[in-house]
Amino acid sequence: MFTGIVECTGKLSESCAVEGGARYRIAVPFAEELHLGDSLAVNGCCLTVDEIGEGYACFDLLHQTLHVTALGSLSPGNLCNLERAMLPTTRLGGHFVSGHIDTTGTLRSISSVGQDHVLRVRVPDLRYVIDKGSITIDGVSLTIASIYREKKELEFWITPHTWQTTIMSQYAEGDRVNVEWDVLAKYAESFLRPEN
Repeated sequence: MFTGIVECTGKLSESCAVEGGARYRIAVPFAEELHLGDSLAVNGCCLTVDEIGEGYACFDLLHQTLHVTALGSLSPGNLCNLERAMLPTTRLGGHFVSGHIDTTGTLRSISSVGQDHVLRVRVPDLRYVIDKGSITIDGVSLTIASIYREKKELEFWITPHTWQTTIMSQYAEGDRVNVEWDVLAKYAESFLRPEN
């Protein structure tokens, strides 16, 4: 479980195809604090650490992971958002994030308003979103500022701190991003299904 508060970014230094998926080597600033088997959110996707070296960690990505997330679009040199799993004593600064990507979206526009930036992301479905609700984009816990239902687009206002400390400053229009809906919304839908 994560909070959606990105700790730092790390660079994908190596990517190689393996049978049934891929293996990524990522420069991780806190690599010496990791242990084999730890969970690390990489652009919001929960991955398992399976090798640790000086300043880096390696991860095996299944074909399914590459298919349902935007991680397969990464190339060596790309930056990634990184967050370690939360502890029971962690302040929940964002919202409950499982690290299980639900879908991907497309970055439709980026604009600046004063010191802030405004992002518009097109998503395939809007049933889990509410005005001022929570959502995770590439592992970043964000508040939905506006919903444009006819276009299936969501608008987010990004503070200077978030812009500077995550991969968002590297975004370009048309980029594919990882999306995780609010887990509480998904539970609510499950409870209200007629078969329950």
